[in-house]
Amino acid sequence: MLDYKLLQALAAVVEAGGFERAGHELGLSQSAISQRIKLLESRLGQPVLVRHPELQATTLGRQLLNHVQQVQLLERDLQRNLPELHNERSRLRIALNADSLATWWAEAIGQFCRDEALLLDLVIEDQDVGLRRMREGDVAACLCASDQPVAGARCVALGRMTYRALARADYLAQHFPKGLEAHRFRQAPAIVFGPHDQLQHRFLAQSGYHGQFPYHLCPSSEGFVQLARAGMGYGMIPDHQGNPLIAQGELRDMAPETPLQVELFWHFWRHGGTFMDRLTQALLRYAAAGLGCPSPTGLIPDCPEPPGLA
Repeated sequence: MLDYKLLQALAAVVEAGGFERAGHELGLSQSAISQRIKLLESRLGQPVLVRHPELQATTLGRQLLNHVQQVQLLERDLQRNLPELHNERSRLRIALNADSLATWWAEAIGQFCRDEALLLDLVIEDQDVGLRRMREGDVAACLCASDQPVAGARCVALGRMTYRALARADYLAQHFPKGLEAHRFRQAPAIVFGPHDQLQHRFLAQSGYHGQFPYHLCPSSEGFVQLARAGMGYGMIPDHQGNPLIAQGELRDMAPETPLQVELFWHFWRHGGTFMDRLTQALLRYAAAGLGCPSPTGLIPDCPEPPGLA
């Protein structure tokens, strides 16, 4: 039988990124957390954490983290039916991309969190790589661009976000005086969100350029837009953030006929109980609300009604 106090310590260490911070989260000393991890490893006969060169869960540790996430979700259902078991707010760890967080996410999830007394622990990852966190057992759900589900999880198509290459008029006059000539991308500074950001490469390939290019690295959705507004480069900006700036004349669309679409998929543990089903339905209802008219969030639904969750 697994000792859930030991598993709780493992989850806290991984989520907090260290033993001292994990102890603070659980109201224990760093030594007590370390002893729980050692006891867990002793009982299992193998390590659950790799401490060097950086702290991370082993393969076994990731399996245990997956288990802990699903047990916590099932406990939500018990607390809903047996209020006397409920002694504190629940916390749900979710990975999602920064652009969704900066635009539509809070509006979509806010009412659900209030109704369910839910606290969120959000892990910001690029939409192309966020699913890795779920595979590692670090999060209970993930919003990303991959439609390949993790073993034991479900994948639901949620919608898409539209991105456009935007820049200031004086920047375009300097670097692209005759329009989007492919060879000019070699010298024109771009703005890239992070090392895993593939939107820029998709845009360049679509424009006929496949070589190297200079770029600013800016892992902040709001900061990304501010760099473009300052004329420091061009970047792929979602419609929710970019359309007002285009309307005000601050930024221009470099390729108005060929925007990029990024599909978004919601991944969650299959055995997460009815709680995750309710959360998924809330997201699908929000996406579906924009059908047939411009979505204020830039999130376009894939279906008119949320599908049932078997």
